[in-house]
Amino acid sequence: MTNTMEQIVEQNVEQASPAANQLDDATLAFVRRVFQAARSGDTPTMAELLAQGLPPNLRNERGDSLLMLACYHGHADTARILLAHGADPELMNDAGQTPLAGAAFKGDAEVATVLLDGGANPDTAGPNGKTALMFAAMFNREDIARLLLSRGADPALRDADGVSPLAAAMRMAAADTAALLSKTPA
Repeated sequence: MTNTMEQIVEQNVEQASPAANQLDDATLAFVRRVFQAARSGDTPTMAELLAQGLPPNLRNERGDSLLMLACYHGHADTARILLAHGADPELMNDAGQTPLAGAAFKGDAEVATVLLDGGANPDTAGPNGKTALMFAAMFNREDIARLLLSRGADPALRDADGVSPLAAAMRMAAADTAALLSKTPA
């Protein structure tokens, strides 16, 4: 597997990515396995691949990094391994979402903690201006909102439409986060 890994890294990752129709079936199957390992939280496989030189910021056709997939699917241990090998916690997908925003949306406090401990900025916003705190507020993820606030998230930030986290919570009838944010100085 080492030779195959080195060949893939050298030929397909470090160079400009060729079109999918230019990759052979074995390479495509390998790439699918890599992304499935991140998605399913196969930490031992991911650790082995990273040790062999797999780029930690490898992204799929939607711009989802291995870290984004691991985090979105709730795999904190896989996220830790990726971060330890240099995965960028700020790397946004094509929709302008960070792994921390995904964790906030999903309500996964353990993954959010791993990301914050790994260097994620609680106030990073995509092109629409939405931060992880805004996602937590909108979807009534009170524990995530508390965590983000304790790690320095700014409740006064506004998205591209001028909406604050408190206003977003109120619009979505997210009573718990609205109550929390109404007591938080902005």
